[in-house]
Amino acid sequence: MQITIQTTLEDHRIARLAAFAIGLSVMEAVIPSPLPGIKPGLANIVTLLVLERFGMRAAVWVSLLRVVAGSLILGTFLSPSFVLSFSGAAASLAALALARHLPRSWFGAVSLSIIAAFVHIAGQMAVVYLWLIPHAGILYLAPIFAAAALLFGAVNGLITSKLQTEGESPNSKQAPSTFASSPASGRGLR
Repeated sequence: MQITIQTTLEDHRIARLAAFAIGLSVMEAVIPSPLPGIKPGLANIVTLLVLERFGMRAAVWVSLLRVVAGSLILGTFLSPSFVLSFSGAAASLAALALARHLPRSWFGAVSLSIIAAFVHIAGQMAVVYLWLIPHAGILYLAPIFAAAALLFGAVNGLITSKLQTEGESPNSKQAPSTFASSPASGRGLR
């Protein structure tokens, strides 16, 4: 008995983008961190680009596939690390879904990236407090995590903005096929 799965071009595009995000996550996992939980979040650049080009549905798929597959590769699936990663991703996706409706003249890729970074860490800290360390002492770490969210959110937003600008430049020879425009792209992040 052979099982065949019908796939679409969108399925293939999401798989390619998720694979790229997973690669960034795995690469990032080997970077030493001064404090557990502080990482640059480079895969979030892919999520922001996907959100801008292909919409919220594709961004959710890419982000959640990255979390699940990345945890399987790193051997952390269903561990506290996975739960924290999943909760941060879910919280930041919810924030991005809401933030997309803010005025584009004031809220571009950098703003959305910073919002997502802050909400990501807030979601993780909430899970830590509610599940792992139910002690108010974890709030002493909030300024450190907030500073990291601001720094990495701004850097990732700037990289996203630069990649968007290069992909849309009329002088560029050819935009990367992975991030090609689509009718479902929705509004831009500029």
